[in-house]
Amino acid sequence: GNQKATHLENSQGKKSQHAEEAIFYMNCRAAYLTVLKSSLENIKSKEQLSLVLQQAGRNPSQKTINKYWTSQTTSLNFDDFCAILRKEKPATKNELLEAFGKIDTDKAGYILHDELYKILTTRGDKMTWEEVATITKQADFNCSGKLDYNKFCELYLTTSEQCCKAARDRLEVDPRLRQQQFGNQTENPSEGITLPVSKPSPRISRRTDHRLAKGDSRAPSRPSSAQSGRTSTSTTVTAGASSSRNTKLIIEPDTMKEWQCAQSKGCFYLEEDGEIISHKYRLHLPQRSAVCITIKPLNIPQAEGKSCHWLSVDTTLFILKENETQENLQLVSFTELQHKEMFGWRGELGSGIYWLLPFTTGCRLRKVKPQIPGEAKLVWRDEDGELALTKEFRAALLDIFETIDLDGNGLLSLEEYNFFELRTSGEKCDQEAWAVCKENFEMKKNELTRQGFMDLNLMEANDRDGDPWDLWVTLLSLGYNKALEMTEACPFVIDICAERCKPRIKAISLEAGGSQLSRALCRSVVNKGEAKVLDGSENIIIHTYKSGSRITSVIENKSENKVIIHVNNEQSKNCLNNRGLTVFAVEVAPKSMMVSQHVMPLDEQEEWIYSCVHSLV
Repeated sequence: GNQKATHLENSQGKKSQHAEEAIFYMNCRAAYLTVLKSSLENIKSKEQLSLVLQQAGRNPSQKTINKYWTSQTTSLNFDDFCAILRKEKPATKNELLEAFGKIDTDKAGYILHDELYKILTTRGDKMTWEEVATITKQADFNCSGKLDYNKFCELYLTTSEQCCKAARDRLEVDPRLRQQQFGNQTENPSEGITLPVSKPSPRISRRTDHRLAKGDSRAPSRPSSAQSGRTSTSTTVTAGASSSRNTKLIIEPDTMKEWQCAQSKGCFYLEEDGEIISHKYRLHLPQRSAVCITIKPLNIPQAEGKSCHWLSVDTTLFILKENETQENLQLVSFTELQHKEMFGWRGELGSGIYWLLPFTTGCRLRKVKPQIPGEAKLVWRDEDGELALTKEFRAALLDIFETIDLDGNGLLSLEEYNFFELRTSGEKCDQEAWAVCKENFEMKKNELTRQGFMDLNLMEANDRDGDPWDLWVTLLSLGYNKALEMTEACPFVIDICAERCKPRIKAISLEAGGSQLSRALCRSVVNKGEAKVLDGSENIIIHTYKSGSRITSVIENKSENKVIIHVNNEQSKNCLNNRGLTVFAVEVAPKSMMVSQHVMPLDEQEEWIYSCVHSLV
């Protein structure tokens, strides 16, 4: 009964998240189609970008526009627009009042017009006197040479919401716009759709030396019913409940008793824009040997009532051989066998240097809108007035220590600590600073102990006189929410066993997968998957590969021209994908290939059906 209740609660939570996603995309689409004729049409100027952001209820400064439209930018597509809206949140009333409050030092609730003219014409995005005059002449919030900024904020927010509503209303009444639906998402948001895969920042030039995994994904410009008569191909895969988690690795413990092993932990972190970064590793094998490599989410025991969100996140490890240079990496294989939450590979590797690149699809590690009743308390003062860490915060810090202690020896080396510092502050601790730490905090063999790590965080709280701001910055960057739950990170553990030699694994960096991972991912699907030529178009091939509880499809374009492929998942059941859309379009550059989508079951306790139609637009 408890299990059923929990299952129902989780299911309802997922439905709520997907409903919120549907509303987000409806608002995005409404704003976009107010300015542009089709969601396949690109934003072609700064002026268009500013206008479409305003239609979405934003009020972008010139600095914000320049952040996304640089001298190298030639256009932005619908996915870029959605990504910008996720980053540029609309201003809240509290934020506006706080900004005005910095000017109104007397807290009178008014700002003199003379002061307003002076500030708005000399600071930030400088306004002209005429532009400021249009504000001061508004009778709704001006009186006797003063601006009532409380009324101004109320009108500003009302106008912003009215702008968004007008865009939505136009979408509803215009049949030309209404037919540009994102599949069935607005009708049936419970179909299990997650956020779109993150793309390179619009600030980066669209040009790239890598032909693989190059392209843009966009929303369709035609209704989903317009599939008949198109060049298309369909793929259907049916999987039973939990069947994908019963593929046991072909490893018998008795046969590996004499094998030599190495282990390293790591973590996937979700960035603010939805991009996923992780540790990358170098593996050294002194001689040729049979090898077994596995990766799985790290099971950190949680306090009663705390859920382990990350344990359901899918993990994969790509194994690449280093040849003459680090840039020249050759795909060897990947962990495709699955047993429960573990993915593994077993085979023979020659001596040399290998790179291990962790990967997760983003189907389950994704941005969700938090529903948190209150903020956890991090510090308190004892009866003597001394600061102390709360029990809940200490438990979270111990979990963090467990995650960043990559070699699992119960101590933090300078190298391990620096991965933590890079993630939380963007800086590194040098040998001199580490020596200072050694003088002030408990260390063993020049490595920081758990108690030393606790004391370090307590010192940070004392430096701020109990203000937890810096502590929250650390926690949020490590994937924790305000209830001290790790929801935007997935710690994992990698195990390597070799029959004839001692393997050595070392974490090298903490960053996004990049082109090497994209190439390896596409190549693995092409090598292992089922290939279907698009009917009537022999140069377009859809590769589909099922590995454990996930399916990945790759579009290969052998032609000399770019193509736009319409992807329709409306017939899929109990599925979620990484793009956040049931129906979408993908632009694939000439002579290249790119991932169409990753798909996983929404509920692994039930049968799931992947049914996808790829059509040439």
